[in-house]
Amino acid sequence: MPSRELSDPPNGVTSRDEHWDTLSPHENLRIIKNVIILGFAFMVHFTAFHGTSNLQSSVNSDASLGTFTLAAIYGSLILSNIFLPAAIISFLGCKWTIAISFIAYMPFIASQFYPRAYTLLPAGLAVGFGGGPLWCAKCTYLTVVAEAFSQFGGRHRMGQKSEVTVVRFFGLFFVFYQMAQVWGNLISSSVLTHLTGTSNESFEANSTAYLLRDVSTICGSNFCPNSANAMENSNLRPPDPRHIHILSGIFLACMVTACLAVTFGVDSLTRYQKKRQGAAAGLSGLKLLAVTLKQLKERYQLLLLPITAFIGAEQAFVAVDFTASFIACGWGISRIGYAMICFGVANAVGSAVAGALTKITGRLPVLLGNLILHSCLIFWMQFWHPVASDGLVYCTMAALWGLADGVWLVQINALSGILFPGKEEAAFSNFRLWEATGSVVTYSLSPYLCSHTKLYLLFALMLIGMAGYSTIEMMEKKQKNNPPNEKSFELVTGNDEMEKNGI
Repeated sequence: MPSRELSDPPNGVTSRDEHWDTLSPHENLRIIKNVIILGFAFMVHFTAFHGTSNLQSSVNSDASLGTFTLAAIYGSLILSNIFLPAAIISFLGCKWTIAISFIAYMPFIASQFYPRAYTLLPAGLAVGFGGGPLWCAKCTYLTVVAEAFSQFGGRHRMGQKSEVTVVRFFGLFFVFYQMAQVWGNLISSSVLTHLTGTSNESFEANSTAYLLRDVSTICGSNFCPNSANAMENSNLRPPDPRHIHILSGIFLACMVTACLAVTFGVDSLTRYQKKRQGAAAGLSGLKLLAVTLKQLKERYQLLLLPITAFIGAEQAFVAVDFTASFIACGWGISRIGYAMICFGVANAVGSAVAGALTKITGRLPVLLGNLILHSCLIFWMQFWHPVASDGLVYCTMAALWGLADGVWLVQINALSGILFPGKEEAAFSNFRLWEATGSVVTYSLSPYLCSHTKLYLLFALMLIGMAGYSTIEMMEKKQKNNPPNEKSFELVTGNDEMEKNGI
């Protein structure tokens, strides 16, 4: 029978302290073990997904089929985030939601053996429908075990504020998760350039005529999809289908491994039951949808929407536009993986640094610094003139973008859990909903806009998002200087507080 992970304590457990007394003195190490295995599983799983999705706009470029497949993924993810997470998590629990959602990604990899519209698009829809429950369950799991870690540590004189623990756990998780970019792209580049021993020669032969032209006029920010110049670019010639088949077999094995790791290595949240009722517990049908939509009445939630949409948009830009208009156009499809490895390493560094710096400086200085970094990068890409085969520049751009993306992900994910205690399902569902909205709009517009237009739109959305986040910080500062009338960043506990917040 499916477990109810966020329900009231069982009979005989009358208080939170009594519950912690039943756990091992080394329970904090077990919690960290769960976070590490969960991060490892996501790393292996998204090694396959990222390694495949980063090639879609270049490998399945006919009629922009690969790009529209990615749009289908994030379009269905929007519906998934609205209708599915609260119901599935309430029925299966976080652990089994994650394991089963991994399976929904597998048809996307299998469809690469026979890439047609009637195989790729349905497989993309399956990914989206699995992604909503997957990411909501992950965020809820990390937030709840972080609170458990703080409570248990406090009883053993090792505790710290739940807010700090949430950020650090998200940081640890994303160190693993972002490394998926490294392994996925390392595998894809190895297969495309070294497996047969002929790819490099073929790449050079196919590119010689094109490299005699000035790539600065048609690549980088000047790149326009489906233009005559783009169609003539031999660098954008798809690789041998046999290599794609080998990649797909490797990546399917990765996804199976990830599913088994969660099934046998991660504890259920029933181990950390407390007197805490999730926002979606006990609801079904349209009431579950109402919980997610009701969250939009929260001022903090509305203010987070633009920066959340920006995260989805900038990730979509990297996956489709940067890989095609910068790397593939100027350096070649077979080199996409090398640049995206730099993205993945820097992304993991950004995730780790975000958690550590937040403990020292607080959230606002970290995000303001990230805003400056990302703004400078966007304008560098906007006005830079591409040079053929200038691999160092492509890798540097990818690394800087990965560093900025890692900081955005950790900070905004963690903030969603901190701001809405007891409403994690609804809060993280909204995070994924609006992140997916930013992605699907970017994917849908990608075949019709030139890269310089997309860069300006990203910059504008980033500024709007930071304005919304800064407003939250000012509201919190004002609240701290006055008697609190609303919830603060501290996790809310106690039935009276939960009733006041409408749980």
